[in-house]
Amino acid sequence: MPHNSGSLWTTYEIQSGNLQGLGAGIGLFFASQWEGDRSNTFTVPGYVRTDASLFYRRETWNAALNFRNLFDVNYIESADSRIRVSPGTPFTIVGSISVEF
Repeated sequence: MPHNSGSLWTTYEIQSGNLQGLGAGIGLFFASQWEGDRSNTFTVPGYVRTDASLFYRRETWNAALNFRNLFDVNYIESADSRIRVSPGTPFTIVGSISVEF
C-alpha cells in the first residue's frame, strides 16, 4: 500500500435557466511510492490519476458520462510480488442513465 494517498473531487451544476441540471466534475487521485512486496525487494512508483464527469439531471432522470484516467496514465494499482503486479485501468468512458419512479 502507498505510504501516502488522497483524493480531491469537485463538481459544478448549473442551477437555473435553460441549462439547469447540466454539470461537470473533476477529480484527482494521488498515491505515493510503496514497497512492492513484504521483503522490500522493489518499489512501485507513485502516480496521479485524473477522472472527470459530465452529467445532466432532471426531476425524475439523470444521465452521466464518467471518464476514468482521463490522461491515460500508466500506473500500478497493486502488487504482491515482482510477478504479480496489477496495472491500473487505462482511459475508460462509462455512461449511465437512471430513472426514478
